[in-house]
Amino acid sequence: MDTAPPRDSAELTYRDAAEADVPALVALIESAYRGESSRAGWTSEADILGGQRTDPQGVREVITAPGSRLMIVERDAEPVACCQLEHRGDAAYFGMFAVRPDLQGAGLGRRIIAEAERSARETWGVAEMHMTVISVREDLIAWYERRGYRRTGRMTPFPYGDERFGIPRRDDLAFELLVKDLA
Repeated sequence: MDTAPPRDSAELTYRDAAEADVPALVALIESAYRGESSRAGWTSEADILGGQRTDPQGVREVITAPGSRLMIVERDAEPVACCQLEHRGDAAYFGMFAVRPDLQGAGLGRRIIAEAERSARETWGVAEMHMTVISVREDLIAWYERRGYRRTGRMTPFPYGDERFGIPRRDDLAFELLVKDLA
């Protein structure tokens, strides 16, 4: 009789990413946001942005920057998600969040963001978590609102012309700051 837990309920492990993880993390992040593979999940940006979401240099910078960490989430020693946490004074910044497309919609994102918030609060003693989301991503913003984040209306222009952030398919893109009280 097989008593192993079903694959979707296997234990998640969290750790800080290392240089050796860079290729797997780039592939994971790209698969969650760009190209046809991203369409298997609901976080795809393929209809609003082409090109890359990140590259090895960008991932490496997050891993090595002071006050920054890239948390890798594994199931059965296989990367299934990641997120960036960066200490910014009284707040932490949450970014580079990616869940493997075929695992999206099963509650992993909710568990991972809760762990990221707990970790930022305990590690840095921060009172808030900040993130930026492309303002036209209403479905994604609504998901974050259900997790307790609030829209601030504070916008940052999208870096049009800088292909490190993708190739825009529309001209109305901006980043909106979302904030959650962690106290």
